[in-house]
Amino acid sequence: MSATDVLLDCLPPVATADQVAKLLQRTPGALAQDRYLGRGVPFIKMGKQIRYLRADVLAYLEQNQVRTDAAAR
Repeated sequence: MSATDVLLDCLPPVATADQVAKLLQRTPGALAQDRYLGRGVPFIKMGKQIRYLRADVLAYLEQNQVRTDAAAR
């Protein structure tokens, strides 16, 4: 189990930008920039509040995984 797996297990089903930023080792401002540019982790906007679904964070991590071994070819 990797450190990301442990952190992802601690992530609530609906997470704040601060929680996701900590998991991804980014700043909340970097996540805000991604939202502005229409990239990054899918999010939900509830009024002024931003939330991320744990399933979307996991899917984002899986989609952006880079494999360098022979199995990836």
